[in-house]
Amino acid sequence: MSQTGIPYIFMRGGTSRGPYFHRDDLPEDQESLAKVLIAVLGAGHSLNIDGIGGGAAVTTKVAILSKSAENWADIDYFFAQVSVEERRVDFKPTCGNILSGVGPAAIEMGLVEPMGDETEIRVRAVNTGAQVVAKVKTPGAKLTYQGDTAIAGAPGKSAPVQLSFMGVSGSSTGAFLPTGNLRDSFDGIEVTCMDVAMPVVIARAADFGLTGYETAAELDANRGFFERMEAIRRQAGHKMGMGDVSNSVTPKFGLLAPAAKGGTIAARYFMPKNTHPTMAVTGAQCLASSALTPGTVADGLLDRPTSSPANVVLEHASGTIEVLIDYASDNGFDLRSAGLVRTARKLADGHVYIPSEIWAGREDGK
Repeated sequence: MSQTGIPYIFMRGGTSRGPYFHRDDLPEDQESLAKVLIAVLGAGHSLNIDGIGGGAAVTTKVAILSKSAENWADIDYFFAQVSVEERRVDFKPTCGNILSGVGPAAIEMGLVEPMGDETEIRVRAVNTGAQVVAKVKTPGAKLTYQGDTAIAGAPGKSAPVQLSFMGVSGSSTGAFLPTGNLRDSFDGIEVTCMDVAMPVVIARAADFGLTGYETAAELDANRGFFERMEAIRRQAGHKMGMGDVSNSVTPKFGLLAPAAKGGTIAARYFMPKNTHPTMAVTGAQCLASSALTPGTVADGLLDRPTSSPANVVLEHASGTIEVLIDYASDNGFDLRSAGLVRTARKLADGHVYIPSEIWAGREDGK
């Protein structure tokens, strides 16, 4: 079997993992690109046995990088969510955890020259148009992954990657509240439909007969809950102007409950067919924003901070994640920026191989 080798860097970004590619090394058209990524990750098998996926949604993610043509940005970051058991790719969402590795990967690829002890890289999230400033540690103008920062859901400690998200309100649907309401009701469950970095349908755990403190495994085993949640998600997605979302991972779904471990609020996040083992960076921004907004389903679940910027600590299935929200509340809720600290680490590099019958490479003009 003839094979096509594609250069790649394999990285952990936050609590996700996947291949990072240079845009010039992949097909230009999206249909061919999807076929290539399905082959690379081994989508269509629960273990992704014929590819480099890890058998979970957080390990079948892809980052595609290029120099940006936008005046503001240095790097364009195009994200792809490859399914695990289905031969399908969703290009609609973005991923903040994988974005954690974009700055280091851009330096590794030679797309950005490190400057000083800390290099600031301006990233445009192509899928949503969000603007993100990533600050990467580069002591002596050399990239390092060594550091003392730990994040819940990833073992050990690494160099911090500071992310500041701007322009994320309404990034997917064009509206902070896509339905125009602070609350909607579907199948008897009140929800808040919000779009901050990621469109999310947010409900109270108690309304599903849950505590909100269940483990990811306990929630995944509760198929009755998932059936109810999916029915609500599809109705909400339609009302949010997203059409038929049955074959899309967006909008995502989140549950809220009072904090139990000293944080601001407890949260569980869904991808949406299974429970996120930790918390998505994009989802965290949306859940934190809902917690700060009066009138949402978060009312009564927390002592709402009244000053800006507010540090919102979300208690998730594996620990906590902190989101620093800079906002104005003079006329409703106006998000200025959201900041988080993550880590990333290069795991491997070289070439990943796919059958040439799927794609023979850019030299053939495809």
